[in-house]
Formats: sequence, structure tokens, C-alpha cells
Amino acid sequence: MAKRDYYEVLGLKRGASADEIKKAYRQKAKDLHPDRNKDNPEAERLFKEAGEAYDVLKDPDKKAAYDRFGHAAFEGGMGNGGPRPGAGGFGGQGDFASAFSDVFDDLFGDFMGGGRGGGRPRAARGADLRYNLRVTLEEAFSGLQKTIKVTSATTCDACDGSGAEGGAQPVTCPTCSGMGKVRAQQGFFTVERTCPTCSGIGQIVKNPCKTCQGQGRVQKERALSVNIPAGVETGTRIRLSGEGEAGMRGGPAGDLYIFIEVAPHEIFEREETSLYCRVPVSVIKAALGGDIEVPTIDGGRSRVTIPAGSQSGRQMRLRGKGMPALRGGPQGDMMIELAVETPVNLTARQKDLLREFEALSEDNNPKSNSFFSSVRSFWDSMKS
Repeated sequence: MAKRDYYEVLGLKRGASADEIKKAYRQKAKDLHPDRNKDNPEAERLFKEAGEAYDVLKDPDKKAAYDRFGHAAFEGGMGNGGPRPGAGGFGGQGDFASAFSDVFDDLFGDFMGGGRGGGRPRAARGADLRYNLRVTLEEAFSGLQKTIKVTSATTCDACDGSGAEGGAQPVTCPTCSGMGKVRAQQGFFTVERTCPTCSGIGQIVKNPCKTCQGQGRVQKERALSVNIPAGVETGTRIRLSGEGEAGMRGGPAGDLYIFIEVAPHEIFEREETSLYCRVPVSVIKAALGGDIEVPTIDGGRSRVTIPAGSQSGRQMRLRGKGMPALRGGPQGDMMIELAVETPVNLTARQKDLLREFEALSEDNNPKSNSFFSSVRSFWDSMKS
């Protein structure tokens, strides 16, 4: 059976660019992979045929010879007009696996840490850390500078983070040649794994530091000063760049994230930048009206006038007496909510006075009179 034209195999026209060739083969490899075509006996043959075509067209020298002489360029007898035949043949498994390996790099190289020729791996970055910090509502209002203690992996002072005793420098890992990863051939696939010798770092320490056992870092408690801005609320996150765990063998440090929790307050309730304060007042004060003093979150006092005849639940606003906005903007308000308190533990004299007051106040309770009038009408309608 005559071989098909390599450009035809990949669905390309002659003169296709290197990017077009790679893209076409990548799609063919996906579509024709035997694992995805178990019911198609032709899939494996077409899969190999596509790999053979790509192995020739991806190489500029081979492609030039093929463009000039076609398949004859690789069948021997071309003298010095084309590449030397042999070396397993372009249709052999070794060259096909090499072709698929290039596409494997293109598809998965970024995930695995870089493809072929990706350069030396960077030292592993340290882990990010989380610290939960509880502050009072007063501290959230004014902001503060707070010192916290964090235990984490820090750069080893004895080896200056290198992991080597006496300040010696690590050497290139002989297993992966500094790449941090090794490859193994499995049938048609080239599988890439983290180097077991250097754990992906690309370097090894021949004489490990006795203090950190070659890790380049040790556990230590640190004191850090944290600026808590005014207006923080529960869930606010503060990032301290580079204050997380130190990286392995001189790698960059991670970050420290401080999560804020604002403790409940015994007087104020908070809703974003608004504060709510429930103030109990006597029946007499609610009935006659008058002035009261209420606390504010900054430690001060504000005078509030209660209108005569105020009922429980009535709210009054103190503008600008709430919480500051975290990212700028006007300060919130404080809402005063009245809670009319019924007197308890009355003396005999107080009870007599209240009975006398009740007898004289039939026209002073419009809501009660209206309600019970409706109730009587309801009962009368039920009787009829």
C-alpha cells in the first residue's frame, strides 16, 4: 500500500508553517488516539501514520528534503540529497514516540513545570500562612498597630538558606541534570515526573547543614507588627507579602494572610458602617418626653431628645456617629432604638396611683382603644 502524502495525512497544504503543523498534529493525535477509538480498528494505524508525518514535517531539514523528493528522500539511494536513512526509520516507534513527546510537552508542559528545554526550575516557594486575629469593636473603629507572634519555617541562619554545611553551594542533580524532572518512555507516551533525587529542585546538597538537615529553613517564632486600619470588619483579610513560610533552599517566602474577626459588643450592634444601640426608657420618660445621654463608639456622649408619646421601637439617627468606611467614604450613622420599660416591683402607693391614672386616661391610648373597639365589633358580629 502506497504511503499517503504527509501533508494530506495531517490535513495541510504544502508550505504550512511550523505552528500550523504542530496544531494539526495535536488535533489528529487527540482525535485518533486508540484509547478514544476502541471500536475503530483503523484508529491505531492512522494514529501512527499521523505521528510519522509529524516527525518528518516538524524537522526543518527533513521537511525540506520531503518537500523536494517526497517519500523517496527517506528510502535510501538519495546520495547526499537527503537525510541519512536508518536510525530506526522515520516510521519506527522511537521516532513516533519522539514526535508525540513534543506535543505532550506543548499540551502539558506548563502544568508539569515547563517543557523540553524549559531551563532550570526555580526554587520552591514557601507556603502561604493564615493567622486569625480577633479585635474589639473599639479597635475596629479607631484602627491600631498590633504585634502578633507567628511560628513558621524561616531561613536557616547557619547555612544562609542554602541547606549546605559551611556555606557550600548546592550542586546540579545528576539524575535530572538540573531540570527537576525526569522522563520515562511508556509505549507511545513520554511520561514526565518529578525527579526523585532532588524532589524537583534541580540541585542536591552533598554535605547537608546540621542545623536544618539540608532543608535551608528551620521552625522559629517571629514577632510581627501588623497595621489594622480603621473600619475593618469580620472577614477583612490583610496580606503581609513575604511573611509566610520560607522557601526550600533559598526559595522565595510565601505570604501571611491575617483574617480579622470583630468581637461582639455589649452595647452596640454593627451592620456595615451603621451602629445600633437599644436604649431602655421609662414609661414616664416615653410619655412626657425629655433628654437622655447615650454613649458613642469613640467613648463620648451624645444628648438625644425623646419626643413626648414615644413608643417602643422608635428610632432616632445620630449622623456620623457610626463606623468609618474601610476604603474611604463617609462615616456611618448611629441609630438609637427606644425600648419602653414597664415598671416592676411596685409599692401599694404606686399601684394606687397607676389605677387612678388609668381611670383618668381613657382618651390617652388611641391604639388600645381602636384595637379593643375592633375586637368588640368582631365578637358582636360572631354572635349575630
